[in-house]
Amino acid sequence: MTDDQTTEDARVSNATKTDEEGRISNATLDATEGSNLKSDPTSSLDEQSEADQIADSDTFPRSYVEQLRQESGKYRQDARDAGARADDLAKRLHTALVAATGKLADPTDLPYDEAHLDGDALSLTEAIDELLTRKPHLAVRKVAGDVGQGSRNGTGTVDLLGMLRGNNV
Repeated sequence: MTDDQTTEDARVSNATKTDEEGRISNATLDATEGSNLKSDPTSSLDEQSEADQIADSDTFPRSYVEQLRQESGKYRQDARDAGARADDLAKRLHTALVAATGKLADPTDLPYDEAHLDGDALSLTEAIDELLTRKPHLAVRKVAGDVGQGSRNGTGTVDLLGMLRGNNV
């Protein structure tokens, strides 16, 4: 047997030692973790000694705690940023849905309400109709009739010379 096989056998036998209730003892876990850390060729001595300190004591080194706090801070900031982006996108979606109805001249006149996005289109339409009954001046205005522009002779062409001659008195 080689030394590697002996070490592996010792690790396996250590991992299977349990107490009366079937739990693996802390000493067995610490021995197993320590052997795994030492067999990893990519870990440096500093990482091994810090990991040993963490495994052996109930308190953690200051550098490790600061590292965990920095990492947690990044995750909290990412969550805040994602929440702000989601809120912004929800407001943009609300404005787009209001504009798609074509009932309001300015889609931002209807205040944002999350219930308009969660419910069906009926809740949004009812909210727009209620706003228009209170403030009818916010409705879209459509031009109808003759507004003084475009072709008047019905042919589709414009005769500027004829228009000038017709206005001479």
